[in-house]
Amino acid sequence: MSKPELKPDLQVLPDIVLDDGEPVFNAPWEAQAFAMTVRLFEKGLFTWNEWASSLSAEIHGGTEREYYRHWLCALEKLIAEKQIMSLNDIESREQAWHDAAARTPHGEPIEL
Repeated sequence: MSKPELKPDLQVLPDIVLDDGEPVFNAPWEAQAFAMTVRLFEKGLFTWNEWASSLSAEIHGGTEREYYRHWLCALEKLIAEKQIMSLNDIESREQAWHDAAARTPHGEPIEL
């Protein structure tokens, strides 16, 4: 007997912009953040309701930023809360990414 396919319920997410039931992205990194979140959910690392609560708390937490910046902050906090990765490890990875991007010629793929 096969496992039922997990599919996130996008309707429970606050403020997400949908077009024909699919999310709308303004930049590639937004799609990547979305895909990482869905993949972690599919792996069972958190429930979709936990994710929606985390995102909602971030959005309504008083900091003004673009929607997917809230998304990314909520994902980082949930990852740390669930002890998937510490906030220090996340910050170290982010710094490594910025360093790699700074030394990569324009138009070339960034390698960590």
